[in-house]
Amino acid sequence: MKLLLKNGKVFDYKTKLNNKYDILIENDKIVKIEKNINETADKEIDCTNLNIIPGMIDIHCHLREPGGEHKETIETGSKSAVAGGFTTICPMPNTKPTPDNVETLTYIINEAKRVNLCNVLPYASVSKGEKGEELVNFEELKKAGAIAFSDDGMPVVNSRMMRQAMIEADKLGTYVASHCEEKSVSAGAINAGLVADKLGVQGVLPEAEEIMAAREIVISETNNVRGHICHISTKTSKNMIRDAKKRGVKITCETCPHYFTFTVDEVLKSGTNAKMNPPLREEKDRQAIIEGLKEGTIDCIITDHAPHSESEKDVELAKAPNGIIGFETALSAEIMNLVDPGHIDYLNLVRLTSYTPAKILHIDNERGSIEIGKKADVTIFDPNEEYIYTKDMIVSKSKNSPFIGKKLKGKVKYTIVNGRIVWEF
Repeated sequence: MKLLLKNGKVFDYKTKLNNKYDILIENDKIVKIEKNINETADKEIDCTNLNIIPGMIDIHCHLREPGGEHKETIETGSKSAVAGGFTTICPMPNTKPTPDNVETLTYIINEAKRVNLCNVLPYASVSKGEKGEELVNFEELKKAGAIAFSDDGMPVVNSRMMRQAMIEADKLGTYVASHCEEKSVSAGAINAGLVADKLGVQGVLPEAEEIMAAREIVISETNNVRGHICHISTKTSKNMIRDAKKRGVKITCETCPHYFTFTVDEVLKSGTNAKMNPPLREEKDRQAIIEGLKEGTIDCIITDHAPHSESEKDVELAKAPNGIIGFETALSAEIMNLVDPGHIDYLNLVRLTSYTPAKILHIDNERGSIEIGKKADVTIFDPNEEYIYTKDMIVSKSKNSPFIGKKLKGKVKYTIVNGRIVWEF
């Protein structure tokens, strides 16, 4: 099977491609990248006025299966992912049952293979049942296919256990992704401040994230092991990680589109569809997250795609579950809030969405760049197409998004995974 992409603007951070090229794909690999390829192919795509980037990689999302199929399944979540231009996704382990054992982990891997839309590389949990009481068998789960380890949704409260987990994961060439939440100060519905006061709900203190982020930095630095901090949202977290990196600490981190798009004020417009953990913060934090992406402190952008049914979200703010869907709006949010204002260019967007995520996962030998011989994972999009994001165009099984009703810019036209067109708009 030969697929020829013609006349697209190609952006690749590793090779610094930044011009119009044709790309020839044969079976699952890229075989030619030239200014003009005149070769017969089984299918040719005219990419005039479209951008071509390495397939986007989301190292932090939630597919809910097993146990939460009323919110999302591996199949519906994979469909949503490829509709958003993602070719590789890493689901978190807060499912029921938890992938703290080979059997459950293997089920997730096999179901993703059956669906066969995108590359699904699941996390295993750090502790059994995500209860923070007993560590899983790291080596066994890594051999069974766990890409990394996390108790995301729950912090590992016991610092001795977290230290042991980070050391164990590092020995295996992987990492623990830390959900940073100091429970003694994290109670609340939204970020502490004027909006919480106005709505009469308890506010989440920013220290809840920052105290735990500081702990992970200390463990990483003291033991010279890898650490990864999930979904950072505050200026202080960003500054601590920046300073740690300057000292050579082996720490990486991620953030989400909603933290550089919205502030806590969005709760006044979108209600429970703007409630997540960590919560939306203040404008100073939003600006700090943008600065962190520009300066390289923040390594990658993830979606934290977190589906919930409408009935679950249709309750009072304090009782609603945390989380929003994010696969299908991520690229538009990045274009509108990072590229168009001039904070970063498309090469650096690729750094944040493809190149560095692949390096963090240690899959950069095959993915994360557009190069001859690499796997043909490609995202093709129109950077200028504008549209109103409506509920009926959502591919995900759940519809919990603060972007509903908003004007967005940037539309995924094709998603190609291992040389196959898996999404075409």
